[in-house]
Amino acid sequence: MISPVIGSTRNAPPFRYDIVGSFLRPEALKAARSLHAQGELTDAELREIENIEIAKLLQQQKALGLRAVTDGEFRRSWWHLDFFFGIQGTQKITLGPAGSSKEPVNRAESFKITGKIAFGDHPMVADFSSLQQLAGDTLAKMTIPSPALFHFVQDYNGNDVYSDSATLYGDIIQVYRDAIQAFYDAGCRYLQLDDTTWGTLCSGKHRAHLRSRGVDPDQLAKDYVRLINESIAARPADMTIALHVCRGNLRSTWFAAGGYGPVAEELFAGAEVDAFFLEYDNERSGDFEPLRFIRGQFVVLGLVTTKHGGLENKEQLKARIAEAAQYVDINQLCLSTQCGFASSEEGNILTEEEQWDKLRLVIETADEVWV
Repeated sequence: MISPVIGSTRNAPPFRYDIVGSFLRPEALKAARSLHAQGELTDAELREIENIEIAKLLQQQKALGLRAVTDGEFRRSWWHLDFFFGIQGTQKITLGPAGSSKEPVNRAESFKITGKIAFGDHPMVADFSSLQQLAGDTLAKMTIPSPALFHFVQDYNGNDVYSDSATLYGDIIQVYRDAIQAFYDAGCRYLQLDDTTWGTLCSGKHRAHLRSRGVDPDQLAKDYVRLINESIAARPADMTIALHVCRGNLRSTWFAAGGYGPVAEELFAGAEVDAFFLEYDNERSGDFEPLRFIRGQFVVLGLVTTKHGGLENKEQLKARIAEAAQYVDINQLCLSTQCGFASSEEGNILTEEEQWDKLRLVIETADEVWV
């Protein structure tokens, strides 16, 4: 059994207990967004209701003792697409029917590049400024989808603007450099890049599909590490950037399975992020052995699932932390849930009470391991 690690509390992100970012939307917010979609609430009226609900959420996060707080992504419909829609040169598109035996039918939306892309006057900068103001003295954490995911999604949807991949990569890098600077100038010191691309590249099924399209998944991993590194290369020294890897979380579902082995050396040894938030809530994520490629980065172990209610056993969580510590110094480890609670506004299949119980378990466990 793991012994308490004395004197290892952290005053900088990632924290020994941390959060991925999204929270279940309260009924008042869901109702307001529905009325807004029907034209019965103005943009200003909806934003005021969002402000009220975000303020309540922040109060709950602070009362729980979280060191970094988010707005729960309450202003978004999707964890990723809202950010992509806000980039100049993109357009929302509707896809064919979504869903499979493992994925319930959901709104089938995505984006397509329709012009030269640029960060421009992105609305999420104002969203962060609002969060920062509401958070007060508590560190405000911002989450956005990664540059690798932007490329991966647009590649599936195709575009008639960029015929030269090098130019497209260069413009994506510039979009993200501008985004990072804009969020920094607005006060952001803790930024998380959310990325399901790596979950896809861990999956044997998806790797085979990529090869059937003439795409080498190993080369893609190399390209995406470079894309991420060049996108964050100019970040200010006092800004922490984390990468969250997920295999799907939409309405408690998943789309990929497979351990980190296929990408571990490329990603863990190559990516210049400060921390990895890694999904590890069940066997779909494999074992901890690929963590041997971690260098000086922090690893936030996502051991507590957000896909359903019911609490994990605390002693088993401690045992899993001890197992991971065989490959990464325990002082480089932290604990969180495996993902957020609402990758889209519909949310996962658990209650708000279960959501908060999950976070209490994360905090209690971390406090007993790192003291």
